[in-house]
Amino acid sequence: MDWKLPREGSCRCGQVRIRISAPPLVTMACHCTGCQKMSSSAFSLSAAIPAEGFEVISGEPVVGGLHGATKHMFCPHCMSWMFTRPEGMDWFVNLRTTMLDGAADFAPFIETWTAEKLPFAQTGAPHSYETLPPMDAYDGLMKEYAEWAGRA
Repeated sequence: MDWKLPREGSCRCGQVRIRISAPPLVTMACHCTGCQKMSSSAFSLSAAIPAEGFEVISGEPVVGGLHGATKHMFCPHCMSWMFTRPEGMDWFVNLRTTMLDGAADFAPFIETWTAEKLPFAQTGAPHSYETLPPMDAYDGLMKEYAEWAGRA
């Protein structure tokens, strides 16, 4: 796959714009009830982007969601959920892939929290987990994702 980097995107109204300059470490669909509520959908889609390969290029996103240690960032005008900065994991940004131009290039490789998924929700992800993958599985999953996505 040609990742066509850098790649830009925006919230729905366009007031907050973002750019990625590094390919995802892995792409995901999350079926947890929190993501269902925040995305107003059956699941949320995201890509783990290395922090140094992610930037907000215009506008100022605001914290939304639960307002806890993990920062869920939204456009202050249209309230699109754009990205998350997970607590204690500063090395990546969990970007909602639908914010990117050409979002169809970011199919989910992993689906998480299938224990909470709606029975009709299907993602086509090659790997499924009732909750989250074990921490020691991520290195292998990221290597397999790179091959699956054509970047090996």
